[in-house]
Amino acid sequence: MRVSVVGAGIGGLTLGLALHARGVEVDLYERADELREVGAAVALSANGSRELIRLGVGEALDRVSTMPTELIYRDGRSGERIAAHPGGAAYRERFGAPYWGIHRVDLQQGLARAFGPEHLHLGHGVTGVHDDGRTIALDDGRTVTADVVVGADGVHSVVRGYVTPDSGPTYSGTSAFRGLVPRRDLPSLPDPLAIQFWAGPDAHLLHYALGGVERDDDTVNFFAVLCGPEQWDGGNRPAADGELLAAFAGWHPAVVEMLGAVEQSPRWPLLSQPPLTRWSRGRAVLLGDACHAMLPHHGQGANQSIEDAVVLADLLAAGDADAALARYPRLRRGRTRAVAASAWETGTLLHLPDDDVDGLKARDARFENYLPANDWVHDHSATTTT
Repeated sequence: MRVSVVGAGIGGLTLGLALHARGVEVDLYERADELREVGAAVALSANGSRELIRLGVGEALDRVSTMPTELIYRDGRSGERIAAHPGGAAYRERFGAPYWGIHRVDLQQGLARAFGPEHLHLGHGVTGVHDDGRTIALDDGRTVTADVVVGADGVHSVVRGYVTPDSGPTYSGTSAFRGLVPRRDLPSLPDPLAIQFWAGPDAHLLHYALGGVERDDDTVNFFAVLCGPEQWDGGNRPAADGELLAAFAGWHPAVVEMLGAVEQSPRWPLLSQPPLTRWSRGRAVLLGDACHAMLPHHGQGANQSIEDAVVLADLLAAGDADAALARYPRLRRGRTRAVAASAWETGTLLHLPDDDVDGLKARDARFENYLPANDWVHDHSATTTT
């Protein structure tokens, strides 16, 4: 069997490694001419990191990652700790694998080094899929034919356009700003090595530390989410000067300090993919954000792509491509839909208004029970599902 993978992001590279490990020939085609930083950072929970450890890249990734000391939920204005859950060694002992905060470029380049350059084709954009899903057309006019084509090409997937032409992501009604700030510029920040959510009306802030023993930095990655605008006409777009800080006026000094420490980024739309009834057509199949893009409020986008990759690799390695593509969505559809629904609900909880007293009490109780209630997310082992 020979597999062509469209996209060398986290899901595509993990699939490449997993297929190589199982003796399947695979080539990756990536539009970008280099693997560079897109989206700043990634949070990898145990359900993702355990699969990367099994693929032999855990030690290298551990050296460029930070393990959060805690997961903390705070009131965005007072800074009061609503709830906290242990991280670090306690998290690793509980779930059997670490929680990592890592620069996206370090993760992608680490996976790419392990995969090797021979079958990684950078600067090769894919413009279409043909021949019952077996053939991809490249932007230089050439075509490549394989037994299976995998669309790991993200939320605006070309391969999804072939598999299910009338589908596509929808705007959630929320948007976000990103930033990377040195910890030395955050003197007001409590618990700087924790992953923290600061909740408030119509907005929230998430941040976590990055770095590692081989990364000479002390960076905090933040992701600030706002309700609105009501409509989005596509792409990222500049925001008015001071728009981000104005949205968080009156919040805790640590929040204002963090958001004001770096130049304001463009505003990003938060997109989600309505559940697809079809994940494959002929010999073309979808993976990760191409078929189940989800809101980032569980930090599960990359982790679910990793899970997809491992399951699909196991199925394809059995040698029957048609059987593999039929079984793959049956194994993955329910879990990815449940994670996506939970992420959407979490976003709503983080943005409750001050006058929703009963809702805030229920929210706080949910945050206090977050880790036990979400064991099913973190302790999942994708290699046991096949």
